Amino acid sequence: MIATKGGLRMTDDGARGLVRDASPDSLRAGLEASLRSLGIDYVDIYQVHWPDPNVAFAETAAALEELVQEGKIRHVGVSNYDAAQMDEFTRVRPVETLQPPYHLFRRDAAAEVLPYAREHAIGVLVYGPLAHGLLTGSMDERTTFAADDWRSQSSVFEGEAFRRNLAVVSELERFAVDELGTSVAQLAVAWTLANPAVQVTIVGARSPKARRGERGGGPASPEPERSQADRSHRG
Repeated sequence: MIATKGGLRMTDDGARGLVRDASPDSLRAGLEASLRSLGIDYVDIYQVHWPDPNVAFAETAAALEELVQEGKIRHVGVSNYDAAQMDEFTRVRPVETLQPPYHLFRRDAAAEVLPYAREHAIGVLVYGPLAHGLLTGSMDERTTFAADDWRSQSSVFEGEAFRRNLAVVSELERFAVDELGTSVAQLAVAWTLANPAVQVTIVGARSPKARRGERGGGPASPEPERSQADRSHRG
């Protein structure tokens, strides 16, 4: 199964970087670039990175349906959409998959988004299950981040908030090790999969140790869309 995403575009203005663009031309160009890069004729799942406030959901949905009819994609998905946005999108073309942020420190998806997905038989692939490194058990108060890492500018990873988060992770780690005989990272991933609406959890890692969930494996890679595309939605 090959899944990719579209709806982000690099601007000529380096200061702005990536911007949301879920217009038909942008989605088609992104998909065709992926097909060329991968050397394939179609992808199984094509997801829209973010809801684009400048393009009507109906226009985005119609463009993706056209790509389905052409045989270039088999299933249509969205990422970071809320329930109301998915409902509007579905008036033109059903949403088949959803990729939301979801982890022990960020549970808001469980209120409306995940119940909506389950009710409408939408497959869910959650991202950030390790809270962008917090739930690996590898961070402490001395942990720092490179200047181009969005976490270096996030209140979640600095000051008193960071210390409180680390204290929570320490408690979770004791529970994971003493009560379950596992790692805090494995506990965090299992927690996301325990929600009946979730089918897949996307775990980013920079080393074999991190992929195995071992302490000291280093923080998980930040999700691209959170590190570059929308810096106002950190945490």
